[in-house]
Amino acid sequence: MKEILQDLALHHEWASKVLFKRLSSVDSDILNKELNSSFRGINKTIFHLLTAESTWWQRIQLQEHIVLPDNNLSQNFDLMAVEVLRFSAQWIELVNNASESRLLHVFEYRNSKREAFKHPLYQVLLHLFNHQTYHHGQIITMLRQENIDKLPATDFIEFVRRKGKV
Repeated sequence: MKEILQDLALHHEWASKVLFKRLSSVDSDILNKELNSSFRGINKTIFHLLTAESTWWQRIQLQEHIVLPDNNLSQNFDLMAVEVLRFSAQWIELVNNASESRLLHVFEYRNSKREAFKHPLYQVLLHLFNHQTYHHGQIITMLRQENIDKLPATDFIEFVRRKGKV
């Protein structure tokens, strides 16, 4: 299980880097434009990714009161990208340093509605990595809607191929 989580954590970081590199050359008007998607735009979706990363990190650290990122950050692609990648590095470190028992450890947290849940750490990590992949796909779709070309492939298999694994 740990090796799978390590691969997913590395893919998570790699896909974000590849996507953010492409986004760095997109006009800020497009990044801030309201588009038809779950979070109504590219920067808003990235802000959601950042909020999810931050929230889950605080939950697994057993922080009682979750501090959300400042909403003003949602207009600043560069700062959001730095923060998302900082969290990506933290996930890699967490997985690399986690024992099997740590990955299986069940912890309790509350969602944004204050409902209590219990899950093992590995399930939360699987959710987080899958969640981010889903929204990366939405960002690619929004870029296509804006006729942006030369979009990166961020699929897991592309990551594996580039890393020489098969």
